[in-house]
Amino acid sequence: MNRFSLKTKIVCFTVSLLVFVVFQFSLTAFSAQETDQQNMNKGQRPEVIFPVISDVHIEKNGMEDLRKFETALNQLNEHAPHQDAFVVVGDLTDYGLKEEYERFFSIYNEKKNPQAVSLFTIGNHDYWNGLSIEDAQKRFLDETGMGAIYGHKVIKDYHFIWLGPENGVTEGYYSKEQIQWLDKQLNEAEKDDPRKPIFVFLHQPLTETVFGSEWGTVTNRDLLYNTLKKYPQSINFSGHTHYPLDDPRTIHQENFTSVGTSSVKYMWTEAGYLQGELPPGHETISQGLIVEAYKNKVVIKRRDFHNDAWVGEDWVIKRPFKHQTFKYTETRDHKAPYFTKDAEISAVKNPASSDRVVIKFTQADDNLLVHSYKVVAREKDTGQVALEYEAFSEYYRNPVPDPLLLPVQGLKPDTGYTIEVTAIDAFENESQSNLTLDVKTKP
Repeated sequence: MNRFSLKTKIVCFTVSLLVFVVFQFSLTAFSAQETDQQNMNKGQRPEVIFPVISDVHIEKNGMEDLRKFETALNQLNEHAPHQDAFVVVGDLTDYGLKEEYERFFSIYNEKKNPQAVSLFTIGNHDYWNGLSIEDAQKRFLDETGMGAIYGHKVIKDYHFIWLGPENGVTEGYYSKEQIQWLDKQLNEAEKDDPRKPIFVFLHQPLTETVFGSEWGTVTNRDLLYNTLKKYPQSINFSGHTHYPLDDPRTIHQENFTSVGTSSVKYMWTEAGYLQGELPPGHETISQGLIVEAYKNKVVIKRRDFHNDAWVGEDWVIKRPFKHQTFKYTETRDHKAPYFTKDAEISAVKNPASSDRVVIKFTQADDNLLVHSYKVVAREKDTGQVALEYEAFSEYYRNPVPDPLLLPVQGLKPDTGYTIEVTAIDAFENESQSNLTLDVKTKP
């Protein structure tokens, strides 16, 4: 009897121990789940996700425009499979033709996320169909299903406001009435939750904001700017310029945030450089954005559709949104680019002629981006400047060519020259120790 009681006690003790262990394991697991939930609530997972693209420029004929659009949609679906919205900020078509809209939506309707809210802004090209302004707008609204060329929608407790240029002029026209309407919508969104970002979409940027904004809106510009200035939590996405996302100036902060979206169709860039505004290979470049809004920040990811790759580091805009703490300002970078100690420069022998040489040199380094180079050729005997120009580093290509080859032409025959190459970054900081080369043209 006593032995049986002892066994019973041992069994009971063992069972109790197992129950205790299981309870502790469950408690630990519950705590871990609770920690995961807390991390998620602190902003570890996005509350809303949406791509932003622009300047798709679907044409009446041809297949390359459709291929680029389909490639972009495929990659956006792959990297943002659960989209809450999908935004195209203008120039869906090349000339606003009915056939172009039909071709656009033949791809979009097949590839779009079924749960995503579609938002389209009208662009200047969408007016270029020979119709009156009113009829061009009506066609845009009929084909896209948008209720108006400007509007306001709340998606998962985030405010999305879109504007529309009111005619087809290149620089964009936003009337005082539309801007006054915008002010009311921004005020309404701020009252709803002053801590959250307000997303604003428009085709043409405001001048003196993002990279390429020299192409932006001029009429009523200050009124529009001062309206947005009151709301530092507004993040404004614009298209129109086609300027590449690689350049850090494509995001701009002063009193609010402005972001360029490049183009799905092709790249355009600044004038005044050796390679031109449409440099070789521009027609292959296709880019766009994925935006993620968290409880404590907004993350903007840049995508090269033509390379199926990300562009640079993500742009991160942290809360609270105050212009005093903005990171992506015009004065954000004072570090000059530099040539490494092993950087080389030489003349390519075969193309040399009596009035031209071709130089080849190691690309410089920079903390953000080497944008371009200044090339100066001086006559050795007189020191007189014979030639000076600036050339892109071709930062928009992938991979970026290294070494870079540049022509130096328009020289005198049988003459000695000293060529100096200075590196320049996106914020116009210049290298201090430059590359130099002595050459002589052929007789």
